[in-house]
This record gives sequence, structure tokens and C-alpha cells, in this order.
Amino acid sequence: MPNFAANLTLLFTEQPFLDRFEAAARAGFKAVEFLFPYAWDAHELRRRLDDHGLQLVLHNLPPGDWDAGERGIACHPDRVQEFRAGVARGIEYARVLGVKQLNCLAGLAPAGWPDAVLRQTLVENLRHAAAQFSQAGLKLLVEPINRFDMPGFYLNYTRQAIAILDEVGADNIYLQYDIYHAQRMEGELAATLQHYLPRIAHMQLADNPGRHEPGTGEINYAFLFAHLDRIGYQGWIGCEYRPLTSTEAGLGWIERLTTGCEPHGAPSRNDQPS
Repeated sequence: MPNFAANLTLLFTEQPFLDRFEAAARAGFKAVEFLFPYAWDAHELRRRLDDHGLQLVLHNLPPGDWDAGERGIACHPDRVQEFRAGVARGIEYARVLGVKQLNCLAGLAPAGWPDAVLRQTLVENLRHAAAQFSQAGLKLLVEPINRFDMPGFYLNYTRQAIAILDEVGADNIYLQYDIYHAQRMEGELAATLQHYLPRIAHMQLADNPGRHEPGTGEINYAFLFAHLDRIGYQGWIGCEYRPLTSTEAGLGWIERLTTGCEPHGAPSRNDQPS
């Protein structure tokens, strides 16, 4: 069955961020991910991981000024040096945290630039990042994001992202496939996953509408989880959803939608929080 990782940016938000590691472990998760580690000391984060027996499976490169609404700068022609400094910073954190892959957010398309220039900037920045990541033994991920939640984001479709990866031409660059974003933009989840499986290094999930836990919306997650087993997906799936009520109250979807089996990295029936 799928391997689930708790996204600590969106889950267990009833507690301060540094306390969410313990909460995830107590709920039965063996792995976590989060958006950004840069507000905290890398060694403190590593201590939290080690203290609770957790593996970190993903975080993102620096996105620019997230609090001001920026969502990545990889396609910004006037911020190439800032992006490259962010690549170096991301690698520094990855080395301490033991994570093997980082996601690069393409960013919102800045006004006043031709699309050809934005694309060239993104491709060249990704080539630089992939080369630096290769030296560090890391995978570079790229994620399409739906334009309803994030208007103006440069990458919206799977095929669009794959075309960018092909143009970059590096052997350590992969697709991060977010089921929620893909459902909102293109549907055809099962066929797309099967077709692009060799290019996908990480997945994330949430249901639609509402971006809540699986089982609250229209996506047939019981079918998709079985489908991922059939096609042989071996990576992690980040639980990047907003709980409908509290995090722990909503975790019953794991057992319910995986037909009672106990997937590695997720709460088992005996581990369900009371």
C-alpha cells in the first residue's frame, strides 16, 4: 500500500511547528514533509526528526518572499542570482536534514516579460539547480500547481512540466505530482499517473473541493491507491491537505481508503489516535 508522509505545514497545526514532529510520530507516521525549513535552525529540525524516528522526504527551495505572496522565483529573469543563492541554501539544509529530494516552485509569472524569456529563465535555472543537486546526490522536483488556488502560477499542467523537464535534460530532475492540483486542472488521474510513472519521484494528495482529507470530496482515492499499487509506484505520498476538523479526528481515511491494510508510514489500526 502507499507510503504516506505527514505534511507538517498543513497537518497538526493545532500545535506549534516544532511540536508537530512528535504529534506526527504519535499518530503513526514514519515520514514527514513540509514547505520550508528556513525559519528554523537545521540542526534543531534534525534533532526533532531523530528524536521521533522520522524521515524527512521533501521540502522546497526558498520561494522568495512567501509572506508577501511570492510563490517561487525560478521563472523570474531579474532574480537569477537570488534563485541560485537559494539553491545553495536548500542544499545546505538538505545535507543536515538528510532529505534526498527538494521541490522547486516555478513561481508566479512576472508581468512585462515575454513568455519565451520566462521559459528560458526557468529552464536555465533548473539546469543550474540540477547540476548542483547532482553533485550533492539530490533529486530536483518540479510541480505543476492549479491556477484556481494560485492564479498566475507558471506551471499548471503535467505535460507542460514534462516538456520543461525534457528541455532541461538532466537525469536527476523529476515531476512532483500533486493529485489535488492535477484534478483541478486536467483530471485523467489514473491514466496520467501510469503514463508518466517513470518521471514521478514524489506525490501529494488532498481531495477536491476544499483541499481536505481524502474521502471528503470527488476523488476516488480507494481506487487510486489500489491503482498505484498495480502500476508499481514506490515513492512517498505527502498528505498536503487542510483537515476538515482537527488533524487527528480526520486520520481515519487512511485505514478506510486502503481497505483495512496497514501501509508503511501511516497509522495502523492499533496506532490510531484516541
